Amino acid sequence: MSKVCQITGKSALVGNNVSHSKRRTKKKFNVNLFYKRFYLPEEDKWIRLRVSASGLRLINKIGLQAAMNEAKEKGYL
Repeated sequence: MSKVCQITGKSALVGNNVSHSKRRTKKKFNVNLFYKRFYLPEEDKWIRLRVSASGLRLINKIGLQAAMNEAKEKGYL
């Protein structure tokens, strides 16, 4: 499974790791992802999502159903 948030669509970025002597090597900046279980009272079931920390904050702010509808609209879910 790819490292992508199912709510916000965030994925890993690539950048440079710069040493003290200014040598640059490639580095991958991963997203803060974790699996989280959520309860859907409308469907009376539990779902498991792979969300980032900002995705979890979005769910807490606007609600699970609204966040899932927004993610489906944008094609993340």
